[in-house]
Amino acid sequence: MAPGPRARGGERWPPRLAWAVVLLLCLSPGTAAAEERFVLIVSGASGAQEYAATFSAWTTELARTLTHRFNLDASRLVVLSESDDATVASTAANVRRAITLFQRRMTRDDVLLVVLIGHGTFDGIDAKFNLVGPDLEAAQWAALLDPVPGRVVLVNTTAASFPFLERLAGPRRVVIAATDSPAQRYQTVFPEYFIKAFADEAADLDKNGRVSIWEAFAAASAGVRRHYQQRGQLSTERALL
Repeated sequence: MAPGPRARGGERWPPRLAWAVVLLLCLSPGTAAAEERFVLIVSGASGAQEYAATFSAWTTELARTLTHRFNLDASRLVVLSESDDATVASTAANVRRAITLFQRRMTRDDVLLVVLIGHGTFDGIDAKFNLVGPDLEAAQWAALLDPVPGRVVLVNTTAASFPFLERLAGPRRVVIAATDSPAQRYQTVFPEYFIKAFADEAADLDKNGRVSIWEAFAAASAGVRRHYQQRGQLSTERALL
């Protein structure tokens, strides 16, 4: 999305702007559409077994929801993970290969959803998503996505994801970051609630049988707030769209 008003977790956009996002990005199970949806899920380097199990579960759940509930054609879904199979490992080379593949198949009317699950870092200059092997900086992600002819939605669910908002902003592009500050370096819970939202009828706020990216974002933001409130903790993360 081009630079402009942002929605923070728990805040409302003006109705016309929020509605525009719903129209643009709804995921509609069982509904034919002129445009095609393509999805790239990247589960990055875990760094520890506890994270590996969590990231794997989130990735599997999201892929299953998209293919079963939203009838996404498996040929339009690429999942990269911390795998021993080099062809589907979440490496920079495989990310480039997947985006290039989609670029060749997509038209201007199509939508590409990219979801990043894992760890993120920011050293004051470079904002990176941690991959298996060399990482990709936010500006490199932007360059990879620039040639994609359709609309792009990128959801960075990691810590320190805030810089991705500015560095990937552009026409026909929507970026969601799990944090509102590059200084937020704690592991996020946003992806858990964002992924669950797509299978949750309660997330369908207007009860039209569809869950939009906006509605999933709103449900996840509410889930994050509840998560910290129930534990009597101050929230260390607030997502931005």
